[in-house]
Amino acid sequence: MIKQKFETIRAKSDLSREEAISFFNELLTALENGTVSVVENSSSGSGSSCEWKVNTWVKEAILLGFKFGNLAEINLGAWKFFDKDTLSYRSFTIEDKVRLVPGGSLVRRGAFVASGTIIMPPAYINIGAYVDQGSMIDSHALVGSCARIGKNVHLSAASQIGGVLEPVGAMPVIVEDNVFIGGNCGIYEGTIIRKHAVIGTGVILNASTPVFDNVNGNYIRKEEGKTLVIPENAVVVAGSRPLRSGKGVEEGVHLYCPVIIKYRDDKTGKAITLEDLLR
Repeated sequence: MIKQKFETIRAKSDLSREEAISFFNELLTALENGTVSVVENSSSGSGSSCEWKVNTWVKEAILLGFKFGNLAEINLGAWKFFDKDTLSYRSFTIEDKVRLVPGGSLVRRGAFVASGTIIMPPAYINIGAYVDQGSMIDSHALVGSCARIGKNVHLSAASQIGGVLEPVGAMPVIVEDNVFIGGNCGIYEGTIIRKHAVIGTGVILNASTPVFDNVNGNYIRKEEGKTLVIPENAVVVAGSRPLRSGKGVEEGVHLYCPVIIKYRDDKTGKAITLEDLLR
């Protein structure tokens, strides 16, 4: 229904600010309650067979709020901000069952945050993001615009999950269920982390950096027209590989290269399990 409304809105040559804002507020509500999302599973599979697709119309609809918004002063307690008047912060109630700990965190309107989520201060969840049940967003962590975080994900302190609004067809970062992401990690450029993977402290993953699979002896690279995909149960740590050409070879220069050191087992699971009592 809301998609049809957007098609009507987009086709109007004389769209007024009032009409645009009315629709945009409806979109934000739909994003927040999860009836609309930027990315969705386009298959019935799971693990390596799970296919994600971008709902480009949702991104276009979000950008409508930027286009028709005016710069305004936003007062938030003792703090003063300046942003588009269409883009406010999200307000929670106790019925949402989200544990939002005091200390400077903010969730922008248009972000879905499921019940059971824990947000430690200071953290930030941007517009269009989707955070599923039972996940922890730790201190100084960022969930970028339109990024998707699955169920029971632990996003450790100072980790960054990259977001993308434009181009509208670009895949945001997707972190599937039961993934552990260590502190100071950076996941960017539409990387997909499959279920149960473990990303070690300080690992950076993006479209241009190959990942060496030390178990199977091959490099995992972004395929043409697709994104980098980290396999299910992979345990990834920071590593390096030597230069093969140029002056750096003689100097022993290495390039950064994440390494799949093993695939997750019971021992790994126990090492990263969160205590239920802390939740």
